[in-house]
Amino acid sequence: MFILSTISDLVQITPEDFSKFSAVAIEDNINEKYANKIIQKVGLCIGFYDLLKSSDGLIGHGTGLVNVNVTFRLLVFRPFKGEIILGKITGSTEDGLKIGLEFFNDILVPRKCSSRIPACNDIAEQHWIWESDGTTFHYDTGEIVRFRVETEEWHDQIPTAPEKTNVTPVSERKPPYSIQASMLMPGLGPIVWWQ
Repeated sequence: MFILSTISDLVQITPEDFSKFSAVAIEDNINEKYANKIIQKVGLCIGFYDLLKSSDGLIGHGTGLVNVNVTFRLLVFRPFKGEIILGKITGSTEDGLKIGLEFFNDILVPRKCSSRIPACNDIAEQHWIWESDGTTFHYDTGEIVRFRVETEEWHDQIPTAPEKTNVTPVSERKPPYSIQASMLMPGLGPIVWWQ
């Protein structure tokens, strides 16, 4: 679920940070730039892990910024295909169940992957129901579920110009990183079913 990714970048230390140790100033700058951000085809950056290499700082002409080339590792959230994870149901739609972790909410279990026998969406209750052998099982919002990672989707966040007329609706932006999951295997789904 978590991996270490090596990244090389140019860090600019401001004069306000000169009172800090250089390693602390570099770490603060890296966390400010990368923490809680998505890097395409890498994952969701959680935070700085360690500094592998740094160059001597060079002061930029006229700005007073110190430029340092660094190589460092970041702790990144990117689960592998087939990984089993615990999450919480945050909502349900006609498309499927939305699942969230404490720090990541773009997980969808499509309708075809939510149960072994086709489930129905109870629109009045806003949750999914699975009926098996005369027994009804509910996928309630807020319930802890076990799911399997199937695929991941990457969407480049290209800025779009505002619409000139209000006639055309603005298209919904897709998240930069999302996960498609399933609950088809035994042991998956709400954990209260399997206790």
